Amino acid sequence: MAADDVRLDGRPEGLPAEVRDMQKILIANRGEIARRIIRTAHRMGIATVAVHSAADAHAPFVREAGQAVPLAGDRAYLDMDAIIAAAKRTGADAIHPGYGFLSENADFAKALKKAGIIFIGPPESAMRVMALKDTAKAAMKKAGVPITPGYQGTDQSLVRLQKTAEGVGFPLLIKAVAGGGGKGMRAVHSADEFQEALMAAQREGETAFGNAGVMLEKLIQRPRHVEVQLFADSHGNAVHLFERDCSLQRRHQKVIEEAPAPGLSDQLRHTLGVAAVTAAHAIGYQGAGTVEFILDLDTVDLSGDPAFYFMEMNTRLQVEHPVTECITGEDLVEWQIRVARGEPLPKKQDELSVNGWAMEARLYAEDPDSGFLPATGTISTLEFGAGPGVRIDTGVETGSRIGLDYDPMIAKVIAHGATREQAIDRLVGALDATIVTGLKCNRAFLARLADTKAFRAGEVDTGFIARHAAELAAPGLCPAPVLLAAALGLGLPQDELRSTLFGTLNFRMNVAAETHVRLWWGDERHALTLRAAGGPRWRIGGLAGVGEVAVTRTGAYGLSIDLGGQLMPATVVAGDGIVDVRMAGQSWTLGTRPPRTKDVGGGHAHMIAPMPGRVLAVDVTPGQAVAEGDRLLVLEAMKMEHRLTARVAGTVQTVHVAVGDQVADGMMLVEIG
Repeated sequence: MAADDVRLDGRPEGLPAEVRDMQKILIANRGEIARRIIRTAHRMGIATVAVHSAADAHAPFVREAGQAVPLAGDRAYLDMDAIIAAAKRTGADAIHPGYGFLSENADFAKALKKAGIIFIGPPESAMRVMALKDTAKAAMKKAGVPITPGYQGTDQSLVRLQKTAEGVGFPLLIKAVAGGGGKGMRAVHSADEFQEALMAAQREGETAFGNAGVMLEKLIQRPRHVEVQLFADSHGNAVHLFERDCSLQRRHQKVIEEAPAPGLSDQLRHTLGVAAVTAAHAIGYQGAGTVEFILDLDTVDLSGDPAFYFMEMNTRLQVEHPVTECITGEDLVEWQIRVARGEPLPKKQDELSVNGWAMEARLYAEDPDSGFLPATGTISTLEFGAGPGVRIDTGVETGSRIGLDYDPMIAKVIAHGATREQAIDRLVGALDATIVTGLKCNRAFLARLADTKAFRAGEVDTGFIARHAAELAAPGLCPAPVLLAAALGLGLPQDELRSTLFGTLNFRMNVAAETHVRLWWGDERHALTLRAAGGPRWRIGGLAGVGEVAVTRTGAYGLSIDLGGQLMPATVVAGDGIVDVRMAGQSWTLGTRPPRTKDVGGGHAHMIAPMPGRVLAVDVTPGQAVAEGDRLLVLEAMKMEHRLTARVAGTVQTVHVAVGDQVADGMMLVEIG
């Protein structure tokens, strides 16, 4: 593929230039992307309609849309007939699918065309080519876009796949042909692992996508995930809006994305952009799309640039599109609407440029200390840090409930700066200032991740999180200043702390105010006593080396502690039996009541279901000896397989479940003695 062979702009003769009217858009999605579309549509003077499930009846996007239509059933957002009927009933002449759900469903695009409703997305034909990874790679190979060595054939027999795997060589990657988001994907490092990994990938592909087909690829040992945002219109124009790096992943799920990608040469950036536009022209694409590439850091050319291969194309807007909007100043949802109306692209390639650097962190309801298992509950407090260059896209608010029905995203925290370093600083600052109570989330993990020296240096690849696991883990020790900050944040009356800012503390004569605080750091119990010493000063008991401090409140959650002339700022957030202390870029979570113990002496342990789900596999039987870390069973939840392992070595006493059982959160699964 030569760069000079690709026309980035220009309208072939004979293509229609019809511009269609669009007065009202129905949004066939939910949460933050629905709110995002509503904002742009209203700014453009276009009315909006929200559709919603019963669970989302009181969600912010429902309230903000011009009209709202309830949908029945557990699969409300996948009910094409009901959504089309809602569009007709409300007079909507277009439907925006957001991302996920129906956004890459070619049958939905076909049904809308038949119904005379504009689909704000690509043509049905282009979606079908890119819907399956094997057909997509075949199309790209024909167009001259590099693809990863492997097998994309239709013969899915075990014999053929095993033989082909041996030909490709190990390590290799098994991918569900209809997969996405890491579902149906398994890395295999030896022939002995192949059959089990194949069956797991096929099972997950069938469950998540209704398609058990797989493909095999050479496993790139040190890959980077770089994707290119492209746009094409019905006039034959196609441009790219530069690249994003999405290498910071956990279990193939993106965690932090940035634009532009760090450490690429200008030549490689240009080549990737040209390859993406080539892909768009090859399939007659229109609208927003993202071409994803894998960069092989172990294979470089004479100039030092890594080899790159086409991975897949997302025929929709991406979750991480805000970072591209930040560096280009363009509204990508507006571009989608204009292209769907039949207008030419708003800008040509040479009119687009990069301004600064942007990063997006995905704030999820999940527990990093328990293998990132999804967390559920009602958000009792939700506040975000504001500041220059900070943008928050969220679909929830204080009082919203996060369940297991939908993606557990709380928000996308986006930071834009003049330089990469400034963008990182703003992202870390925004995460440190974010307050979420009522359920567990990955806020502290994201802040630690963005603040690591290696990430700041741009040393990113898809193995980054696993390689830096120890550095990214929650702190193992709890310093005395953290205990002090927790005790002060919990123990001092709010009105008295507030009054210290104005110097109006009034205590009863000859009676010292005294407060007792008990904290747990793991199994360690700490008892501290706070005694008023006049004004903002307090005497501290139970903490070695600390006698007296002065403390003032700096905002709703901030404390400024004067420890003998050393000022110590801290953020203290308490609720639901825990207190979260943030100091010097780190976070500590302490308990305000004794920890719930799952181990009951003598190595006995209870394996309790961490979430509702379905048992896919049971690997142990009563009387079987297990070592710490051995797999006990596999639980499916959120369309993902979760391996539950033994927390202690011992002998299996009782197995309470069987394959196929539905289990509730907190249900006893296996007992080990």
